[in-house]
Amino acid sequence: QILGQMKSAFAVAREAGTLGPLLGRLFQATFSTAKTVRTDTAIGENPVSVAFAAVSLAKQIFADLHRSQALLIGAGETISLVARHLHDQGIKRIVVANRTLERASSLAEQFGAHAVLLSEIPDELVNSDIVISSTASQLPILGKGAVERALKQRKHKPIFMVDIAVPRDIEPEVGELDDVYLYTVDDLHEVIAENLKSRQGAAQAAEELVSAGAQDFMLRLRELAAVDVLKAYRQQAERLRDEELNKALRLLNNGSSAEDVLALLARGLTNKLLHAPSVQLKKFSADGRVDALGVAQELFALDEGAPPASTHSSSAHK
Repeated sequence: QILGQMKSAFAVAREAGTLGPLLGRLFQATFSTAKTVRTDTAIGENPVSVAFAAVSLAKQIFADLHRSQALLIGAGETISLVARHLHDQGIKRIVVANRTLERASSLAEQFGAHAVLLSEIPDELVNSDIVISSTASQLPILGKGAVERALKQRKHKPIFMVDIAVPRDIEPEVGELDDVYLYTVDDLHEVIAENLKSRQGAAQAAEELVSAGAQDFMLRLRELAAVDVLKAYRQQAERLRDEELNKALRLLNNGSSAEDVLALLARGLTNKLLHAPSVQLKKFSADGRVDALGVAQELFALDEGAPPASTHSSSAHK
């Protein structure tokens, strides 16, 4: 859910033109890492929410939800999540029953479902393979008699029921019927507890992947910080190259020998490229910037045994 919200926010920001390059890269790195976590770990295989656990149990009983119909009783947050999970699984039809038709319709519209009042539940039971209830009612909404009548009309085709409400929406006696698979919120919590145990290893692996993704992003970010400097340095080097090349071409046109011109080109380009670094290294040395001299030696990939660059600078820019 959180990742979905982030993707939506990213799309809205990009559409509005308010997404800068840095934030854009961060989002893309986040989505890439999240995909790796979902692909390379088992963190998403076991449900750890009541709504998802209820739908997962339904999938175990009905192998093909595309042929099943669900009756959802209530219109709160939990039922909304159940409806979303069922819709994502491609269930054939969803009916939402609620005390007020307005709230039922509001939820039903989101998932192409059908809205009814609580009084219509007995009629809907006949065609319902899955019944999931979560209301704030203080008394049971669904009794044994209504379910028995529905089972007779269904010719004892099984019904899977989940009572998520506290206190319970479905009379406990309903669970005694042969063709009913009734689970309560306590049953779901047991499933969730077992799934949490199996997720611990996956969670640790996921944390390691996220940590690696964060480190990789910071590495790339630090590399990007050098891009502007490298671009400016390259432009400077190309300008110096062009100056020396034009000078060499003029000498050739004036009849100078190619060998002399090439030697002059090489010497002139070398001196110009080394001039600014040599001046700065001498200044660093005079200021006692030993750290800068060490960085320069590493930057220019000089041998560790070689003397400091400043000792040779005087001849480099004559």
